[in-house]
Amino acid sequence: MHHDAENASPQRGYTGEEYPMNDNLYTLPVENIETTNFCGGPCTEGCVDVAAIPGAADAFVVRDSKPEGAGRELRFTAAELDDFALGWVKSRDLTA
Repeated sequence: MHHDAENASPQRGYTGEEYPMNDNLYTLPVENIETTNFCGGPCTEGCVDVAAIPGAADAFVVRDSKPEGAGRELRFTAAELDDFALGWVKSRDLTA
């Protein structure tokens, strides 16, 4: 993903220079990591699992813990997740 002044985050004003993706987060191993589960519904179905990626500074893996989502994941820098979280809270008129 490439960020420049035109693509700066509307929530935080980040640009590519502030959080460059020099390494591909998907090349880092995440087997057997302990995740935190955020459950917003019937927790028997599972929800969103999040964990820091070992050996990477400010990098995270996000997984769907429902059986249909098994094996699927997304990886983000802390800045990217912060931007998402702030944007989500704002767009949903939530308070944190």
